[in-house]
Formats: sequence, structure tokens, C-alpha cells
Amino acid sequence: MKLSFIDAAIIILYLLTTVFIGFWYKNKARQNKESYMLGGKTLPWYMLGLSDASDMFDISGTMWMVSLCFTYGMKSIWIPWLWPVFNQVFLMMYLSRWLRRSNATTGAEWLETRFGRTGPGVGNSHKVVIVFALLSCLAFLAYGFIGLGKFIEIFVPWDMVKSYVPFNVAPQYVPHIYGIIFTLFAMFYSILGGMHSIVLGDVIKYIVMTVACIWVAVITVIKLKSGSIHVPENWYNPFFSSRLDLDWSRIIPEVNRKIKSDGYSLFAIFFMMMTFKGFFAALAGPAPNYDMQKILSTRSPEEASKMSGFVSIILLPIRYALVIGLTVLGLMYFKQMNLKSAGGDIDFERILPVVINNFLPVGLVGLLLTGLLGAFMGTFSGTLNAAQAYIVNDIYLKYINPKANTRKIIYMNYIVGIAVVTVGVILGFFVRDVSQILNWIVSALYGGYIASNVLKWHWWRFNANGFFWGMLSGIVTAMVLSKLVADDKLLYYFPVLFGVSLAGSVIGAYATPATDMVVLKAFYSNVRPWGFWDPVKAQVIADNPDFIPNKNFKLNMFNVVLGVIAQLCLTILPMYLILMQQLPLLITVALLLVIVLILKRTWWDKLKDY
Repeated sequence: MKLSFIDAAIIILYLLTTVFIGFWYKNKARQNKESYMLGGKTLPWYMLGLSDASDMFDISGTMWMVSLCFTYGMKSIWIPWLWPVFNQVFLMMYLSRWLRRSNATTGAEWLETRFGRTGPGVGNSHKVVIVFALLSCLAFLAYGFIGLGKFIEIFVPWDMVKSYVPFNVAPQYVPHIYGIIFTLFAMFYSILGGMHSIVLGDVIKYIVMTVACIWVAVITVIKLKSGSIHVPENWYNPFFSSRLDLDWSRIIPEVNRKIKSDGYSLFAIFFMMMTFKGFFAALAGPAPNYDMQKILSTRSPEEASKMSGFVSIILLPIRYALVIGLTVLGLMYFKQMNLKSAGGDIDFERILPVVINNFLPVGLVGLLLTGLLGAFMGTFSGTLNAAQAYIVNDIYLKYINPKANTRKIIYMNYIVGIAVVTVGVILGFFVRDVSQILNWIVSALYGGYIASNVLKWHWWRFNANGFFWGMLSGIVTAMVLSKLVADDKLLYYFPVLFGVSLAGSVIGAYATPATDMVVLKAFYSNVRPWGFWDPVKAQVIADNPDFIPNKNFKLNMFNVVLGVIAQLCLTILPMYLILMQQLPLLITVALLLVIVLILKRTWWDKLKDY
């Protein structure tokens, strides 16, 4: 199938709109550094939440989720805990408020509020978080870049365009050429308009995606009423025992080989390791990427919490309506699809684009392509904005030209944006597929980030030197493991990675004096964290007897448990709805309503109390 005129027109209209948005917000973005990087901290929480959710609705991740849902059915709802997706619940319940109270511009700038501006290890802690932020941003740029290229290749076969290109392209690099083309559009409006244009672009894209996802869901339900899908018996069951117990040998034998290569057969062990890692990753707070930038862009700590909670509500039902819809259509038409990659193996990540290209009507194809292209551009632009913020704010203004005027700062943002995109594209040429870089990001790189960033919130004696050595040992160990261990086995080495990073953090902290008590008291009285802060708390209360310490650990954790259950309900609800599983759907809705009523009293009504 070739793109119809209507579908192509919808896509072109969207691309032109992004260019217009960039020009529209150019002058507003150039007012000052804060306006460019954080939208002047004037944007409402629901707009930022919608933008943040929109950034997470990316092509690469959605392709991956459809392949997971096709293979594992309802059990696939657990696998995104690899990120972990429930970190949004921890942010919602308390961490976003803690972070926003700093009033910082970036994660590196936030460190000054925790460790001060001078002292042992302060400069090094600042540098290591910048290195981590740039590594993660570049990895996400490459991740989105390769996913976009694989997606576009389905709709615009290279044979259609190669005669117009004055050079030869090897088949394995065709996705990269397509990636470069659409990267240029994303780069244009995000660099020119800053955070204002990014948020508006995300809102437009989310509206398009919502219409398209509902349309796909309706088509799927109609198809299911007159047909059926053939899957293993346990495919409909979200729960599991020690093993997956999904036997595809009589249906699609190639799926069994995928399960084996994924390394998820012993699902209980995989789940325990994923949850263990995910809990500490969530305690660490947001990584220094677009998610953190959106939190720092909110108008107040309370709005930061509302924004993080809003993300799950508006992202999961819509996204999973699309995921289950395309999965069901993929199962129904599997024998008619050609999913083989250039190497001859079945590439399950191609299910999403092949289904869209062959089994959806004109108009809907254009909307979905527009939404998914916008998803790439939103993720790309948000990540690029974060990288620009770190390089300009935490390198250029701190070490090179502290007295730069607004004009120089804006032009430096332009130069840095182009340079970051160039490096991200080059890295994309070395990525084999989406799963490869996804495993590296969530299992290796983020694994090295966790220990230091848990301790920075919860332990008073943790200092800048400990932060530096914990981060450095974690990142170096992650790099080594990524070379020595297969991609699908990296998760199982997390205890080693965490242990090395924790040892580096504790030894580094005790090797030098504690952070200046003046800095600690200012941080504790402003952020008001719970944890091991007794010596600091005693001095703060001595100075201010009216100070009320945070005693909400149990309430926060209670809310987190309820929030994670609610998040799972939001994920599986559209799946049950589209598959017409009436009893599970009713139970899910009832459970969700009960949790919402409880959280209204234990979270929403207490946002200003702690």
C-alpha cells in the first residue's frame, strides 16, 4: 500500500505546523534563559503533564510494546516496569514536590542546593551528573532515531526514492536516512522555540493521537465481533507463576524463539529482579532528561505533583488502546504480513507499521502516521531541550562565559542543539535495533545512576564526594558490563552494579567531611524530605522551634502502593475493553474507582500539608 493523497496531506500539514510553531514562539523563547529552557515557569500543570505524557508516547517504545503484547498478551503490562514506569507514581506522591522546591533549572544546578557551591567533590559531582545527563540524552536520541527510521521504511520503501538520491545506501542504513530527514524538522522547531513550542507541539500531537487511537480501537472491536484471534490459553491472564507457560508452538512457532531470546521464560525471577531494580530507581527520582525539565518548569511544588499524576491518566489508556488494537489486528492478519527483516529473521517490532500500512483505512493511516511522527518529534525535542539546558546552563555559563548576555545564551542554545543532534544521529548508525539500546539504557546506564541518587534525598551524611564516586563507579561498571554481558542479561547483573555504586557512594562520602551544616539546614528546611536526617533536623528545630518535620513516610508509601495498582488498572482497562472481557473489566473499573476515592483524601487534599 502506498500513502494516499489524504494521508500524505495530513502529514505535510502537521510538519508545516511545527515549523510555524517554531517561528511563532521564537521571540518569546529569546526573552531570557528561563523562558527558553523552562517556558518561564508560567505553563499550567495540565499542559506540562500532557506534554510530558506526549513525550513518552514515542514510536520506538510503542513498536516495542506492540511486539511485547503480541508475544506475552496481558502479561506484557509488567515488562515496562524495566524503565520503571511506576516511577511516575513516586513522583506524583512526593518526589516531584521535593524536586520543584529547589527552584533549579537543571539537575546539575539542583546539586548546589544539596551540596553547596564549594567543598570537596562539589565540582566533580557537578561534572559527573552532566556526563550522565548527556549520555542518557544521546542514547534516547539514538533510540528514537532508529525507531523512526524502521517505522518510515515500511511506508516509503527505498525502491521508491533511491532513483532520486545521488548516492547508494546499504539496506541496513535505509532507516537511518529516513531518521535524518524527520530529525531536521524536530530540530528546527525545538531549537527555535524552546520549551513553549515543545509543549504546544506536544498538545497538538496528543489530540491527533487520541483521535487515531480511539478510531483504531473501534475498528478492532468491530473486527473481533466477526472474527477471532488464536493465542495460547494463558495469553489473556495478566498473572503468572514461576514460568510464563505460553506455548506458541502450534500457532506461531517463531514466537517461542522470541520469548527465549528475550530471556523472560523464567518470568518470576525476571519480575523480582525488575521490581527490585525499579523500586530503587523510583526512589532515586527522575533522571536528568525531559521528565525532570517538565517538573522544574511547573509553577509550584503542588502543581509539580499534579503534573506527574496527570501523566499516567492521560497516557496509559490511550496508548494501550492503540497497543492492544494493533496487536489484535496483527494476530488476525499475521499470515498475510511480511515481518522478515533484511537478515531473513522475523522482526516483531515491524508489526505496528505493517498493520498500519496494510489493514487500516485512508485518513486513519495519515492520522496515526502524523501522531507517531509527532511522538518521535516530541520525545526528540524534549530530550534535546534537556541536553541543551545542561550544556548551556551547566557548562557554558558556569565555566566558559558566566557573564553572557541573553543574546549570546540563545545563540549558544542554537549551536549546542545542532551539535547534539549531529552526535545523536551518528550514534544511531551504530545501533542494531530498538531493543538493543533500550536494554542498555534501562539495565546498564540507569542502573549506575540509582545508588547515589537514592542517598542524596534520604541520608544527611551523603556528600558531593560520595555522589561523584557513586555515580562514576556506577557509570564505569555499567559501561564494562554492557561490553561483557549480553543485552538481555544486563538486568540480572543489577545487584552487582548497584553494590559497586553503593560502595563507591558510602566510601566516597566518609572519605571527606560532611557537607556544610548551613547548606544542609537550608536544603532540609526547604525540601523537607524524610529519611536519615536526625542531626540536621535537630539543628533546624533548634533554630526554628515551629518547624514541622516531614513524618509522612508511611502515608507516602501507602499512596505509592495504591498509585501503582491504579496505574496497572489504567494500563489493562483498555485491553479488557477492546477484547470485550466483561467481568475483568468491571473488576478493574471498580478497583480504580475505590483507589481514586481513597487518594482524594490521602493525597490530593494533602498536597500542601507535606
